Amino acid sequence: MFSLGTRLVLQGPDPFQRQVGRQVLDAYGRFHRAEFEAFFNRGLVLGLLQRGYGELSNRDPAILDYIQAGLRLIMSCPSVLELFELLQVEALRLVCERPPPPLCARLCQLLGDFPQCLPRGRKLSLAFCQQLVRSIAHFQSQGTREAELRLYVSQVTQVSALLRSVWKAEPDTLLPSLQELFAVISAADTSFEPSVALASLVQHIPLQMITVLIRSLTTDPNVKDTSMTQALCRMIDWLSWPLAQHVETWVIALLKGLAAVQKFTILIDVTLLKIELVFNRLWFPLVRPGALAVLSHMLLSFQHSPEAFHLIVPHVVSLVHSFKRDGLPSSTAFLMQLTELIHCMMYHYSGFPELYEPILEAIKDMPKPTEEKIKLILSQSAWTSQSSSLPSCLSRLSGKSETGKTGLINLGNTCYMNSVIQALFMATDFRRHVLSLNLNGCNSLMRKLQHLFAFLAHTQREAYAPRIFFEASRPPWFTPRSQQDCSEYLRFLLDRLHEEERTLKALSSAKSSESIMTDKSQAQETAHKTQVFTEAPCMDNEERTLIEKMFGGKLKTNICCLNCKSMSQKEEAFTDLSLAFCPPTSLENADPKCIEHSEVKDDYMMQSNTSATSPDAETPLSNLEVNHECDTMNEGTIDFSSEPSSENTTISELKVENNGDVSQSLVGKNTLSVTDLLNYFLAPEILSGDNKYYCEKCASLQNAEKTMQIIEEPEYLILTLLRFSYDPKCHIRRKILDNVSLPLVLELPVKRATSPLAVVSGGWSVGVEISDTGENLAKKLKPSGADEVTCPQLVPYVLSSVVVHSGVSSESGHYYSYARNVTGSGPSGLCHQSTALSLVSPQDKLFAEESPCTVVDNELDTEMPREWFLFNDSRVTFTSFQSVQKITSRFPKDTAYVLFYKKQNSTCGFNTSPANGLWVNGDPPLQKDLMDAITKDNKLYLQEQELSARTQALQAASASCSFRPNGFDDNDPPGSCGPTGGGGGGGFSTVGRLVF
Repeated sequence: MFSLGTRLVLQGPDPFQRQVGRQVLDAYGRFHRAEFEAFFNRGLVLGLLQRGYGELSNRDPAILDYIQAGLRLIMSCPSVLELFELLQVEALRLVCERPPPPLCARLCQLLGDFPQCLPRGRKLSLAFCQQLVRSIAHFQSQGTREAELRLYVSQVTQVSALLRSVWKAEPDTLLPSLQELFAVISAADTSFEPSVALASLVQHIPLQMITVLIRSLTTDPNVKDTSMTQALCRMIDWLSWPLAQHVETWVIALLKGLAAVQKFTILIDVTLLKIELVFNRLWFPLVRPGALAVLSHMLLSFQHSPEAFHLIVPHVVSLVHSFKRDGLPSSTAFLMQLTELIHCMMYHYSGFPELYEPILEAIKDMPKPTEEKIKLILSQSAWTSQSSSLPSCLSRLSGKSETGKTGLINLGNTCYMNSVIQALFMATDFRRHVLSLNLNGCNSLMRKLQHLFAFLAHTQREAYAPRIFFEASRPPWFTPRSQQDCSEYLRFLLDRLHEEERTLKALSSAKSSESIMTDKSQAQETAHKTQVFTEAPCMDNEERTLIEKMFGGKLKTNICCLNCKSMSQKEEAFTDLSLAFCPPTSLENADPKCIEHSEVKDDYMMQSNTSATSPDAETPLSNLEVNHECDTMNEGTIDFSSEPSSENTTISELKVENNGDVSQSLVGKNTLSVTDLLNYFLAPEILSGDNKYYCEKCASLQNAEKTMQIIEEPEYLILTLLRFSYDPKCHIRRKILDNVSLPLVLELPVKRATSPLAVVSGGWSVGVEISDTGENLAKKLKPSGADEVTCPQLVPYVLSSVVVHSGVSSESGHYYSYARNVTGSGPSGLCHQSTALSLVSPQDKLFAEESPCTVVDNELDTEMPREWFLFNDSRVTFTSFQSVQKITSRFPKDTAYVLFYKKQNSTCGFNTSPANGLWVNGDPPLQKDLMDAITKDNKLYLQEQELSARTQALQAASASCSFRPNGFDDNDPPGSCGPTGGGGGGGFSTVGRLVF
């Protein structure tokens, strides 16, 4: 009966006969246990496992079914122990033969029910686990229908569940099993592709081991790049395995681990190979969560080139429409996550309208993340932002700072250039105009500036070395590697750019390229439709250079002869205004021994530069600077009978004659503000004494009144505080260290209405006779501008950048700059202001000696956190406007020198919030050659970082650098992770020596 039952079970032609055979065996075995024990012996079992039964193969799962049924019947018999020992050996042999999924799953079910059959002893148990891992790697599904796939998944799940139980019972087998797993997926054998079923093992690896395992894996010198690339690619393939848990966690951890040790070549190769596959997994709801997590990390970290993002761009729209059609809550949630990811990438790689327009149309109804959130996501996801968990003997990464801004490397006393370039770069509208220029094939200075701006905006480097631009823009009289005046450099740079553009336009015109010029004029006219023009006569906007459009203003100088009442006028273009200090401020810092004594009237004498009053002089497009050359100074006198900041003041830089009594009375005056200096600059000046005006009508020197008025305001107002004055007595350029309050909002008085007098642009109109009564003359001598048709219009400006000089001499010290992004409409914190903030003292703002503008500034500063940046050569950090205001009070030698103000509510011809949304980050798209150059340099930078990391790792290995269980000694190299870098504990000593 036992033989009959066995034959029916193993060779029954149909399920009914097989079921009858099992019932016969079960019935007779229970009631005749001794006889069945003798029948179901070692020889029978061994024969079944090795030779099969009749025509039935030994690899048929029915054999294992029969053996499992027999074991149940003799569990209480002594002979079962012998069978257990036999099955321990046969189970190991069976897994070594790479059983197919049905047989392996049946074996694992048998071993799960009878754990006594599992191989015993560390060596055999370890070998069993490793061979079982290899067996899973050979699994392949035999069908494509859903039922077949479900059966296949359940079989794989049974096998992985057995491994989990073994790892849990014998923890020593876990790490060798993972070593075997990595060896399988990292093999370079192209004839064998490991099964995706290996993904079922990942969920059984404790997540607590991620940090230790990834560190050991990524720092192991025995793991070659090709092996790591292969392994990572196959792990990403595991995202296709249904029901697998934590696969995305391990994949992302490994990606971060490779970034932390700067193995960027692997990351680039894997991302470009697998990004499309990962994206395609989003179509399948079962694996969508893990695929989206990996896709997000891969795209957000791949920031040196748009190549990876552009691989999936063509497929985004169809996926979005699919999510919308589903209408399921889960699909909507995933769509919101995908939309945020897409917005981040389009922000980072703007300038591809033909690619992004369909996507923007598809996701227009979805919420868009704020710019601050996008910047935060990008900064946290970059490869260069991944913290390294390596020993202290490996250095930290040198990626961009948390600000996302790029520093400029000091090439040897070039801080004067770096500070100016950063200020110009942060002049948002100017930067956008420069980046939008089509300068292909041109080797001009503007092209080099465009190249520099593009790298500052898009490089992955922490700091960029502007060697080419420095050599091209350095004034010829500047000695290399010596400190220079940043204001002088700025004027030279703007003048070079202006003259260069004029020359190029003249050459283009000479070639009679009328059609090209017509197209260019139309384009410029369209681009500048929204710009607010002054009503004063000026050249056509199309004829103006970029420097004129951005920084160019016009100043009108009037000189009225007090004898014949004739008026001379002249209009002068300027790109910056040089503001002299009021006498009390200058006096407080003056050295009585080194001040030239001259004639004194009303206790004060000023020296002023009057070279601009020459009737035949032509003023180039430059700043209106006074007291620039000491040998051209003439002496003049002024009566300071009232406030020096508003009445009876000169336009020039002042040198105050020493007078002890008045000097003492001026100590303790309130801090001057930029508004005071600007008012002082525009105040009338009486030309008398040795500074008399030569009147052509009178044909003699006469007393006269000189006034200056701004008749056309620039988009960017550059103010230079004249802190360096030449002392002819001591033959040095002395620095004025007075603190100057910087208003966040400045109102510039502009008189756009023309005077009834004749105006000749660029020259003097002399001999115009005006019949003035004594009353009219008295009014004209007042600085109120009563002779004009209209009162000045106050044009609001917001502070954009501040260049600071640290030191006591223009030939020494250091420059750095504070800056923020200010667009045409002003920063976000100012947009809500319905009217411009006046700098005239509002009485309700005066508290405890605090100036009104300071109160306003503090209020605005609290509304706009972390929008200010400090650019100090290679270092860029966040700062606040409060720090800008208090810099001189904290560091007396650090004083504001050059100020950039942006005209509020002006767009300069650029629509900063375009309707099509293609300029997501506000900057125009880069030309292809620029983008290619940046991409190439970013790859080079990543390779440099990787090479450096590998070199240090080899040096660390040769020095036997290991984790120090008692913490770090006091000799950590500069820039090392130190005690906070992680990995200082003693619990990693075993895993640290793992070789995968």
